[in-house]
Amino acid sequence: MAYRIHDSYSLFSSIDFTMCNPPFYSSKEDLISSASSKKRPPFTACTGSETEMVCDGGEVAFVSRMIQDSLSLRERVQWYTSMLGKFSSVAQIIEQLKHGGIDNYAVTEFVQGNRTRRWAVGWSFWDLRPSMAASRGCSSLQKSLLPVPVEQTIDMIGEDISTIASRINHTMEELPIHWAWKADVSIGIGFCDTAVWSRAARRHKPDGSSKGMTGDVVPENMKFGFKIYLLYPLGEVASVKVIIRWLKGHDSVMFESFCGMIRRKIKT
Repeated sequence: MAYRIHDSYSLFSSIDFTMCNPPFYSSKEDLISSASSKKRPPFTACTGSETEMVCDGGEVAFVSRMIQDSLSLRERVQWYTSMLGKFSSVAQIIEQLKHGGIDNYAVTEFVQGNRTRRWAVGWSFWDLRPSMAASRGCSSLQKSLLPVPVEQTIDMIGEDISTIASRINHTMEELPIHWAWKADVSIGIGFCDTAVWSRAARRHKPDGSSKGMTGDVVPENMKFGFKIYLLYPLGEVASVKVIIRWLKGHDSVMFESFCGMIRRKIKT
C-alpha cells in the first residue's frame, strides 16, 4: 500500500488521469461484517486478497492520502479519480476536497444490475468544467455536496429564436470579450478574464473600449469561458430554450453573475 501518485509522476512529465480502486475496508472484521450484513449473496464471487481489500482507515484514509498527494502535484495530473465502495465515504471525501480548496470535482454512481452499487469521485486543479451528467451523476447524494451546476436554462415563451439569437449576439459584441457566434446553429462561445459586464467594470472602462477584443487573444489563457446555445423544441409554438454552459474557470459567482446578466438582457 506504499505506492503513491508521486511514484507514477517520476516516470512521466504529465498524466491525463489517475484511476484507483482502493481497499474498501479498515480491517478484516470490517470486511466480514460488511459481507454478512448484505441481504442477498453477491452477484459475483469476490476474488480480492486481504491485502487488496483492507488497509488502515479503509477507503476514506486511502483516498485522503491521494488527495494530499494531489495537493502537491496539482495541475501535473489533469484528473484524479477513485472508486468508493461505501456510500458513507462519498460525503467524507467531498468534505476533504472542499477542505483542500478543490472546487472542480465530479461524483457519480455505478449500478451493476440490481445488486451492486459503487460510487466514484474525481477532482481536478485545472479550470475546465465537466458536464452536468459527468459531475452531478449521483442523485442520492444531498445537493449541498454536489458540485455547483455548470448549466442554466432560460425558457423564453412567445419569442422567436432569431430574435433571441440577435439579442444575445448583440449583447456579447458590445462587451470586451473574445466572442464567436455561429448563426446557422445558434451557438456562441466566449472567453474573458473578469466580469466585464458588471457595473464596476463599466464604470472603470475607458471610453471607446467596449466592443470586442482585438490583438492576439488566447482563449485558453483566459480565466472564464462559456457557451450559449439555443434550442427550439419541435411542436412548441414560439418557445425557445437558452442554455448557458460554464466551460472554464474556478469562480462560480462569476458564472452566476454572467447568467443573471444574460437573463436580464434577453427578457427586456
